[in-house]
Amino acid sequence: MRITLLTVGRLRKSPELSLIDDYLDRFAKTGRSLGLPPVQLVEVEDKRGGGMAAEAPLIERAIPQGSFVIMLDERGEQPSSPEFAQRIAALRDQSRDICLIIGGADGLAPALRNRADWQISFGRMVWPHMLVRVMLAEQLYRAASILAGSPYHRA
Repeated sequence: MRITLLTVGRLRKSPELSLIDDYLDRFAKTGRSLGLPPVQLVEVEDKRGGGMAAEAPLIERAIPQGSFVIMLDERGEQPSSPEFAQRIAALRDQSRDICLIIGGADGLAPALRNRADWQISFGRMVWPHMLVRVMLAEQLYRAASILAGSPYHRA
């Protein structure tokens, strides 16, 4: 099993990068005993500024073949943290690779969105791209802590 976090844009040294690194490190440590591998971060970037149409083929090429594709999209389902954790556990139990995708500032091209196995949302509000990365990294760690039975998630 592999877990890939596929994002548009390159994150430079910043407070957001520190948070992402911290949560993904926590996930790796907590997930190890649960059979969850460390998250591999893959960043793609369209330097010409072509928006979602130009980003779609870059994303498509970077999706590991055979992965269960989870895309973040404002129109997606809004699972609870325990529901998200259970989906991750079910995919682990099926030995499925997971690819979580965060699009660029304009979102994801409709044809690419249709390729998703699951679309999820952090709500109808608009969030800055880099904060969505932090929030997803935190939710991955939270999922691992829920599966491990740790008190991090207070239900």
